[in-house]
Amino acid sequence: MTGLYFHIPFCAKKCPYCDFFSVSYNRETVAQYVAAIIRNLSAYAPCDTVDTVYFGGGTPSLLSAAQVGAILDACARYAHMTENPEITLEFNPTGERAQYLHDLRTSGVNRLSIGTQSFSDAQLTLLGRTHRAADGIRTVLTAKEQGFDNISCDLMLACPQQSAAELAQTLAVLGELPITHVSAYLLQVEEGTPLAQNAQLLSHLPDEDAAVDYYLQTVQTLAAHGFAQYEVSSFAKAGFESRHNSKYWNCEPYLGIGAGAHSCYEGTRFQVKRDITAFCTSPMQPVELIDDAPCDREERLMLALRMTKGVAAAELSVMAQKKFPMLEKQGYLQVKNGCVSLTPQGFAVSNAVIATLLS
Repeated sequence: MTGLYFHIPFCAKKCPYCDFFSVSYNRETVAQYVAAIIRNLSAYAPCDTVDTVYFGGGTPSLLSAAQVGAILDACARYAHMTENPEITLEFNPTGERAQYLHDLRTSGVNRLSIGTQSFSDAQLTLLGRTHRAADGIRTVLTAKEQGFDNISCDLMLACPQQSAAELAQTLAVLGELPITHVSAYLLQVEEGTPLAQNAQLLSHLPDEDAAVDYYLQTVQTLAAHGFAQYEVSSFAKAGFESRHNSKYWNCEPYLGIGAGAHSCYEGTRFQVKRDITAFCTSPMQPVELIDDAPCDREERLMLALRMTKGVAAAELSVMAQKKFPMLEKQGYLQVKNGCVSLTPQGFAVSNAVIATLLS
């Protein structure tokens, strides 16, 4: 099964911490871009059997419901869609959008990923978000009213001036909302972003120990609300794990369409050039090869260790297995029934633990 990813690189306002490719919204350019998505989708046809579709960005909710519907109609024409595909759209929680949400649901979107980030107005202001906490709550409730039963919320951890009490309040709100999934990310300071150049905000970032504490606080609180951790940053009610994102971690094929989109498809990994004009005017999207032999043994092990199910201990080298007792004693790793997996403490510093195992 293959996943389809559509990159929608348009934003009304770019967040200061964001390193994803995006440009300012322009109605005419968006119309040309949607037409180019459909043209490229037809160029890849006949597509493999597709069971997930994901609209990421940027801000995909800047597309009209009719534009989203046109892309999904093209999916039905050019790809072999399964009977019940998971179709996700990232949604920015701004404004009264009941009719829009109704139209999205009618078009075929059945899963929303809402960029709530926090339910503290002070935190949202520091993060440069354009919505307030009440907007996030209203968007979730309205989406539920309009027929969405699979709703994910984004949560940003270790933000400037964040406190444990403030995070607890946000987690309490999440626990009361009718959602099925949470994606919780530690704030990363990416080079070249406005955040990276804001010395005052950087001086108010929590230190590494506090960031780990916030992460563990999140894991424990979400578990108490019925969200089981299944990946380092992903938590879901039973049966609501993200089918599309799981493809990335399980090294399953996905085809990305749109300027800046990544793919792991037909045995290669490639990226579309970050050029809106080239994407809109080329007969087929211009791509750059990243890897002609993706998903090798080391990559598969690295990705498997990002998930709570872990990996068979025998899959790791003898040298790695000799490190198990030390990492278990430190509380970073557990070995059960021949399977090795990271603990929440291990996930909090997963890059270092995985590097230790695979070095």
